[in-house]
Amino acid sequence: MTDTSPSDHERPGGGVQIGDVERIVDDSTNGATRGDGPVEYEERSVPVLIVGAGAAGARVAIELAERGVESLVVGKRDHGDAHTTWAAGGVNAALGSRDDEDDWTIHAADTLKEGHFLNDPEAVELTAKHMPDRIRELAAWGTPFDRTDDGRIDQRYFGAQSYRRTCFVGDRTGEAMLETLIERVRELEVPYRENVMITRLLSDGRRVYGAVGFDMEDGHDLLFRTNHVVLAAGGFSALYDRHSSRADENNGDGPAMALEAGATLLDVEFVQFHPTGMVGARYGQEWDGRLVTEAVRGEGGRLYNVDGERFMERYSPDQMELDARDVVARAIAQELREDRGTENGGVYLDISHRDPEYVKERLPTMYERFQSLGVDITDAPMEIAPTAHYTMGGVDVDFRTGETGVGGLYAVGETVAGVHGANRLGGNSLAETVAIGKLVGEHVGDRVTEADDDPDLPDGQRALAEREFRALAALETADGDTTPQELLSDLGDLLWDHAGILRDEGSLEEGRRKLATLRDRTADLRVEGDRTSQSFEFAVDLAFSLTMADAILRAATERTESRGAHHRTDYPETDPSWRANLTITDDGTGMTLRRRGVAEPSDAVQEALEAGYELDYHHLE
Repeated sequence: MTDTSPSDHERPGGGVQIGDVERIVDDSTNGATRGDGPVEYEERSVPVLIVGAGAAGARVAIELAERGVESLVVGKRDHGDAHTTWAAGGVNAALGSRDDEDDWTIHAADTLKEGHFLNDPEAVELTAKHMPDRIRELAAWGTPFDRTDDGRIDQRYFGAQSYRRTCFVGDRTGEAMLETLIERVRELEVPYRENVMITRLLSDGRRVYGAVGFDMEDGHDLLFRTNHVVLAAGGFSALYDRHSSRADENNGDGPAMALEAGATLLDVEFVQFHPTGMVGARYGQEWDGRLVTEAVRGEGGRLYNVDGERFMERYSPDQMELDARDVVARAIAQELREDRGTENGGVYLDISHRDPEYVKERLPTMYERFQSLGVDITDAPMEIAPTAHYTMGGVDVDFRTGETGVGGLYAVGETVAGVHGANRLGGNSLAETVAIGKLVGEHVGDRVTEADDDPDLPDGQRALAEREFRALAALETADGDTTPQELLSDLGDLLWDHAGILRDEGSLEEGRRKLATLRDRTADLRVEGDRTSQSFEFAVDLAFSLTMADAILRAATERTESRGAHHRTDYPETDPSWRANLTITDDGTGMTLRRRGVAEPSDAVQEALEAGYELDYHHLE
């Protein structure tokens, strides 16, 4: 099971970024150059560097600040502009507001079942157990959760959940949560640096010493010295042609940098294809793949094919539209393969049987979005099709601590693997960010000492930083015939065609051959604009994306079974002997894949599993 094919390490990209202190002109000691002259870069030391400014990074920063530990948060966008805002439908916690039979053990059991028992049971239990307190904490900080008539935090159904446990703020839950967390970060005066792109972690494979990158506003180089780096940089679903992210996020930078720094990746073959993404041929290419929240189905939305058949009756007569995301996505894909889709390549999602005022109240964002496109969803259906939405795989960590196995390097949020197994339960992504984010903040806070205020940077690590600055400078002047946008578009098509919803060995192997050809084309790269341009940003993203695409194809080829979001048409059954995680390491000569056994849940959660709790969709009829 070992694959030692060489991977490309001659690349600008693969790390972290820096802060906002004095600028150092390197004219003698450091020797790094940009072009023919000395390089000028900004250097800062900080006890803890948090890379990523979504909910997970913010929650770590809050915990550190409350413990009196200084950190610096860096993000590629403006403060408060993060992918968290796109998680619309809700966040899970066993509060029992609607169904008092629910408790954390059933939440954990549902998560394990949805993950096809590849989840890290401890990670699942930590998330489920801590979420009620995290929801109450968010409410106390000001998150305006919808309420029941008697004032309790309201909860709705989400797919594959035994009870109504998804808390929500209309259909803008992630946005509301992030607003609350950012406001708390500001109250605590946590330092934040906007528009910074980290491109490499400074690591010798055993521990980290900092991170380097550049300021996206004026292009100058940045170096952060730190003994503690927390990666909260998102996943890699935007590698696919059709996806629910913006083009400039979820490109795999966090996992790719961690792998290069010496960490291990886990379960990267499991990419979640959300059943309901907008259809570009109907609404315009700028909307293609954009998420139509699961809350539409949670509030009773129904799926129909072009013949007017409510087709989920054939695929899942008990759970219908609220079966697991992988089940519903494959059902839609099958309808499209058998020519029962619309001329635009979709099927219909219809909520118009519900009272119009109810729809406007519970789904205001969806109503307003489609209204702006000329569709009144209280009167007409939406056209949807599956879209790449979330990556269950990522960095392998200890969930109590966030530790990656590389000293001083931690990871949290969608950057990591473990909570979700082979398929994510809707509403659990936001839950993981705050439940595990707090625990990681606690641990990192306990590890920081006075010696971390001004950490040393070994000469070898400074030389590594300088090589990265030279590589970025060279990339900026690339003047070939192929733009990074073209290569990323071709990569997206490649993954959609060869590592999409339905996979087989021949197609995966063809995908790997095409990937090798695409990688060769990077030698003819052309960057259009300086390093403040989107072209340069995409050129840096390309290196991360190629690494993660390689990992996906290798792992998907290796796993010869169907489980959760990974469906092999040549191995259509789930194989009990494959109840194992796939790990990936890279020692600089190539990726190595290994199997690892999965632990068992606690007795309390095992009891909940044996009780057989399950959603009865027909409560909604």
